[in-house]
Amino acid sequence: MKAFLKNYRQSPRKVRLVASLVSGKDVTSAITELDFLAKRAGEPIKKLLLSAVANAKQLGLEQESLFIKEMRVDKGIIMKRMMPAAMGTGHRINKRTSHVTLVLAEKAVKKSASAKSSGETKEKVVKEIKKVVEKLDKKSKPKKLKPSA
Repeated sequence: MKAFLKNYRQSPRKVRLVASLVSGKDVTSAITELDFLAKRAGEPIKKLLLSAVANAKQLGLEQESLFIKEMRVDKGIIMKRMMPAAMGTGHRINKRTSHVTLVLAEKAVKKSASAKSSGETKEKVVKEIKKVVEKLDKKSKPKKLKPSA
């Protein structure tokens, strides 16, 4: 489950702040954080995240079981522009772009593994309880007293 955002017109340094904020989180909490984030890169990254979730749904995965495995922000092309300066000179302006790569992964399902192991342990516990109950029954039975002569 991957999604890419190429040539996003904002400096990678600024986009990395947002990317590092949501990296490693589950999808629902990341979407919530991006909704209330006061950074310009929040909206495009949210759209990218929703695109990756849609790609995952095509494969039959559920949104609740997904988390952001990797979010990488690389530099894109740099558009070079000139700004007029004093005495007929010009200063170069770099208009930077970013390439954002988002990789989602599915959380390891611990329920199936724990269900098998818990089933085995439940059987052991039930057997031990039955043994203890049988011992108590044997001890609690009143002994027959022999009449004294």
